[in-house]
Amino acid sequence: MTFAHFRSARRFGAAMMFVLAALAPWSSLKAAAQPNILWLTCEDMSPDLGCYGDKYSHSPTIDRLAAEGTRFTHCFTHIGVCAPSRSGIITGMYPCSIGSQHMRSKTVLPPDVKCFSEYLRDAGYYCTNNSKTDYNFTAPAGAWDESSGKAHWKNRGKDQPFFAVFNFTVTHESQIRAPQKAYERNTERLTADQRHDPAKAPVPPYFPDTPVVRKDIKQYYDDITAMDYLVADKLRELEEAGLADDTIVFFYSDHGAGMPRAKRWLYDSSLHVPLIVRWPEKLRAAATKSVELQPGTVRDDLVAFVDLAPTVLSIAGLEIPSVMQGQAFLGAAQAEKPREYVYGARDRMDDRIDMIRSVRDAQFKYIRNYEWWKPYSQNISYMNEMPTMQELRRLSAEGKLTGAQLPFMAAEKPREELYDCNADPHEINNLAADPQHAATLARLRAAHEAWVDEVRDTGFLPETSLQTFLRQGPKWRENAEMRNAAQRIHALWRIQFDPAWAATHDPASIINDMLAVKASRDFGPGLTAIRVRCAEFLGGPWKDLPRAADMLLSASRSSELPVRIAAAQSLVELRRAADGMVDESSLKLARPIYIEGMQSDNPEVRHVAILAVDALGPQAAAFLPEVKTLAKVDKGYAARVCEHILATRKE
Repeated sequence: MTFAHFRSARRFGAAMMFVLAALAPWSSLKAAAQPNILWLTCEDMSPDLGCYGDKYSHSPTIDRLAAEGTRFTHCFTHIGVCAPSRSGIITGMYPCSIGSQHMRSKTVLPPDVKCFSEYLRDAGYYCTNNSKTDYNFTAPAGAWDESSGKAHWKNRGKDQPFFAVFNFTVTHESQIRAPQKAYERNTERLTADQRHDPAKAPVPPYFPDTPVVRKDIKQYYDDITAMDYLVADKLRELEEAGLADDTIVFFYSDHGAGMPRAKRWLYDSSLHVPLIVRWPEKLRAAATKSVELQPGTVRDDLVAFVDLAPTVLSIAGLEIPSVMQGQAFLGAAQAEKPREYVYGARDRMDDRIDMIRSVRDAQFKYIRNYEWWKPYSQNISYMNEMPTMQELRRLSAEGKLTGAQLPFMAAEKPREELYDCNADPHEINNLAADPQHAATLARLRAAHEAWVDEVRDTGFLPETSLQTFLRQGPKWRENAEMRNAAQRIHALWRIQFDPAWAATHDPASIINDMLAVKASRDFGPGLTAIRVRCAEFLGGPWKDLPRAADMLLSASRSSELPVRIAAAQSLVELRRAADGMVDESSLKLARPIYIEGMQSDNPEVRHVAILAVDALGPQAAAFLPEVKTLAKVDKGYAARVCEHILATRKE
């Protein structure tokens, strides 16, 4: 009798299951409660499939899978980029709750947070991942029996139940803009009539209708068809092994299309994903609410990606850990009530920092642009490689964008956005200022505020401060100082968005107090976080506050380097002339602070320092010697910002 059997018995909570686990072969246990589960996943793809009503798409295998299973029409990821999305899938927790929200960062999982595959393995499942992890944390040793390009359910023990993931990368953003040879290799199985005609490509209204854009869309759809072949291969393998009737199959994409204004943002083009589940008839009789699993059924209830982990545990008959923030939508532990809301978050994407949050019900989407003074289309180096993004930048510079194409390239974002997603699926008609929708706006605002508190959103902390807390070890999430700092920053930020809150909170006095308070052993990194945000606000939303310049001058002499960088940058913005140039006195103050930041041993500090240099525009040329040095030594996103500066500024 193994310890794994004992733990499985505890989760089922029945002594009889304990006896069966000890005496019966794997096949008997599996038949009772442990079906095989196969995940076929792809990347960077919205529900642009025939089974979702897309007449341009050619996806016969996936369409057939939908006809044989259940198609979910309202499934959403929590963030429109791969690594943070996966971190929420594998843990059942929101990335901003466990510090994994920043792209290509590293978090430290709290002691009570595990990969859900660890629970499956404890219960006797053979768990394989082929082959992407990409969680923004190192996968624990116990997460997978196999995780590699050779991982396969075929390597399990005799009659052992399996959970297997196969991930297809052919639809990734990088493949849309791949060179011709790579495109031909990816799509070599497509017949002539399966290749999409760019002249018929569905161009959304927020893109210019040009040959460049049409080519990207055509290639995106060709990649979908190529991926459809790969899905067919895996389903055929399952069938030939005689396991199709014993295996529940999931198909989904990690987030929406890898195109500008889709991937990385919080519109449905980024968060809305396909989800199909095929539940064989042999296993259906034991499932709760089996009528919902009949072939060809459609479910319109809201599903969030944090729901996938508890759902798989529910299907396997296991207890759902209380720490998980999702809810099961299938299996024995299926939630009694469907979701009312799904939530989205966007934080640092590659080399650029931004903070956006969203909440959506079945009809309406609310977006809060916390850093609304920044443009949507910041210079994200990886995104800039997409021809459609280059086209948007070119036409914007030439003044040739019109209508719905304009907002994405504007200098600032609206503070709040509200969309009727049923009437306006492309989310181009912002209803936030419409009096007829004031009640909806207030309701979704309140839902957002409640969620922020519930999940302990760490996005309010600057990444420099968050990483300081993460380095303190696995129990960082319970740090009272960190939680207090995040709550106080949230309360300060909320003044810009909540009229009732603003009526009782004075930003000038709050900021002045926070900049003036002395640090102590009991309030170290948390106070730094608050001061950084206060300084940032004085160069952004509250640059017109009385004594803003005086407060920033004081902050620029702080003992904390991140505070000095933020204060210097805000002073630069405060004194920027109408022509965009910065006065010499501000540059003289900022220069030594920025250079000290660029030379820091801390990678997050180097990053914010070089971003401050980049924000100087043409005057960043004065820092070119230091930029060249940093470009050689930095191995992270600061180096990408250096490359952008070196490519766009001249000595």
